[in-house]
Amino acid sequence: MLSLVFAAPALALAAVDSDASARILRTWTLHVRELATRQATQPTHRLRLEMAVQLGTRWEPGVILAATRRAAAILAQCGVQTIAYLHEFAGPHRYRDLSSPVSRELARKIGLRKPAIFFVDDTLHRPAFDAEAIGRSNSATRPEMTDTVWITSATRDLPIALAHELVHVLTDSGAHSNAVDNLMREDTAAGNTHLTAEQCASTRTMGAANGLLERTGGNEPAVDALN
Repeated sequence: MLSLVFAAPALALAAVDSDASARILRTWTLHVRELATRQATQPTHRLRLEMAVQLGTRWEPGVILAATRRAAAILAQCGVQTIAYLHEFAGPHRYRDLSSPVSRELARKIGLRKPAIFFVDDTLHRPAFDAEAIGRSNSATRPEMTDTVWITSATRDLPIALAHELVHVLTDSGAHSNAVDNLMREDTAAGNTHLTAEQCASTRTMGAANGLLERTGGNEPAVDALN
């Protein structure tokens, strides 16, 4: 059972422009203690994750929050501790699909702290991907979307996909792995949760260098297997 904390709409997202056409309605907070996992090593880094979903899309907040809890457990094997915020907002219908010109506008107006995840109905990009990570190296023409992940309602294995795309953003790399059961295999699957020591090191190092992870003061962890 997830225990949820609601924030008052006026306080939910101070960065929102008063003239913006995206208005935060409510916010759920998943604290560190709710996202802790017994498989985790002593955390050395903290991820403050901001997420947004538009009212009226196919997404249910409870589904997103449950998937976030599992994704946090996957990242914990690298010593990354997560605190997450899910913001539900009202806005024009055009924000419901991923499209670079419109999604740039949304990302700019809603002003989430990075890294940020947006849950949308569909994508208008071609070729169409169920989920898309936009790091520093592939955001030159869409700077407002730097360090964001966009998840469509067609995404399978949602917890795995969330963790997978976050690693892409944290490492600023589109690299995939052919290793059995590895999180970064190109196709997500329920059993693909493991990260190597090298992948974890890259996640921590690049994430911290780009200001997406904060140090907690712990020692660098070894990688624990997820059961």
